[in-house]
Amino acid sequence: MNHPAPHTSRPAAVLFDRDGTLVEDVPYNGDPDLVRPLPGARQALDLLRAAGVATGVVSNQSGIGRGLLTHADVQRVNARADALLGGLGTWVYCPHLPDAGCDCRKPRPGLVIEAARRLGVAPSDCVVIGDIAADVLAARAAGARGVLVPNAATRPEETETAPRTAPDLLTAVRELLDEAPREGRGTSTAAGPPPAEGKPKSLVVRLDSFGDVLLAGPAVRAVAAHSSRVTMLCGPLGESAARLLPGVDDVITWAAPWEGVHAPAVAEADVDGLLERLRAEAFDTALILTSFHQSPLPTALLLRMAGVARTGADSVDHPGRLLDVRHRRLPGRHETEAALDTAAALGFLPPPGDDGKLRVLPPPDTVALTGNGPYVVVHPGASAPARAWSPDRCAEAVALLTEAGHRVVVTGGPDETGLTRRVAGGSAVDLGGRTTPQTLAGVLRMADVVVCGNTGPAHLAAAVATPVVSLFAPVVPAERWAPYGVPHVLLGDQHAPCADSRARHCPVPGHPCLDEVTAQDVVRAVQKLLKESA
Repeated sequence: MNHPAPHTSRPAAVLFDRDGTLVEDVPYNGDPDLVRPLPGARQALDLLRAAGVATGVVSNQSGIGRGLLTHADVQRVNARADALLGGLGTWVYCPHLPDAGCDCRKPRPGLVIEAARRLGVAPSDCVVIGDIAADVLAARAAGARGVLVPNAATRPEETETAPRTAPDLLTAVRELLDEAPREGRGTSTAAGPPPAEGKPKSLVVRLDSFGDVLLAGPAVRAVAAHSSRVTMLCGPLGESAARLLPGVDDVITWAAPWEGVHAPAVAEADVDGLLERLRAEAFDTALILTSFHQSPLPTALLLRMAGVARTGADSVDHPGRLLDVRHRRLPGRHETEAALDTAAALGFLPPPGDDGKLRVLPPPDTVALTGNGPYVVVHPGASAPARAWSPDRCAEAVALLTEAGHRVVVTGGPDETGLTRRVAGGSAVDLGGRTTPQTLAGVLRMADVVVCGNTGPAHLAAAVATPVVSLFAPVVPAERWAPYGVPHVLLGDQHAPCADSRARHCPVPGHPCLDEVTAQDVVRAVQKLLKESA
């Protein structure tokens, strides 16, 4: 196997993906006669049974949700496979469509947790073996170990980022059965629980902007569930967001010379002052969270100098001795999911019942600001000009929403009062410069829908469970930065020439990716979300 295991004790149970792992992958197979065990599958299962290790199958079967299969079809195929493979302890499958939002479809942990329950073992004592990234992610999410056995359908990046791989099923099982605790194995990249008596004192680092810190919230809660105290180290732009996050006990604010548009010079950054504070706090564990294009290694170096005992991060670059846990994110993961994955790699799993969505502390009542009755929020500003819809388009949308019978509230920061006044016109409530982050959360929480660009308030709206019409400039990929965990409509040309450029100012004349979106498009999107939530 090309990656060391998180720990090396023999598992109590091994759970297998079905199609492409135990049997040949026949798409949406409902015919038992087409079941063909893969080479080595029966022998691998015989070895596990002889060793007293429980076995089971965890399988996505979306053909049921698509109307291509019935439950009876799947059960007949499972029964045939079970007979050919010599009998497994349990068969658990998810019948839902990929977008159903269920907890059972891999990479969610539900199937693994249910199979472990049926077998009478803890998920942490299980190993999941499969052929795609969803299998190992489901294992991680449930607190189990994952092993990837690649085949022709496995993408190269899935193999590269898997925590552990094996060339074939029989080799995977043989090595699992051969394992016993050994000194010095996998210490530089291995996961596992934080090595402290009791609960560790933990630091979570996210040095970016307001919205970036909000996206780290679910990972922060995962750390808090296993820690005696959580401090968040963030930049000046993210401080107010950090103070909104459940699970944060203290905030250290520091402007890093390598983060942000207006980063301070190294001589001005007071590195010595930060190191003194970190040494005084004596953190046991640190989780460094970064965006996909950033390196955690400058921060990791400072944490090493400050004596932090154990540090983990997502790192493309080789970390040398700077990281105890080096995670490699899977492609296409939303920033929130990538942060949760990195926390899990460090041993911080979400607490039971945590849905993994964005969340903030309960905001105050803001009816004195908004007035009574339902309303739609339009937030015209953005942290970068390339992400902003034009003021004229925003003003037109406010006028059309008002004509359609919606009450509109316009929000903006202290430096955006001229913009909000222009956009609100004479028909909307203008709250430009009149909200703090806490009161803005309250305003967004009571809104029916929020209309805004790819900027902090979009993530704040998601954190208070309000649907979002997202005017999304593709300078960063929507799959990583779209509103997370709430109904939303994405507007804007995601294939425009500026795509993935990370430009702060639009590099294309006329800003076509957003300015080709019309006010009528926004009104239709608002009405769509209102209808869906009715």
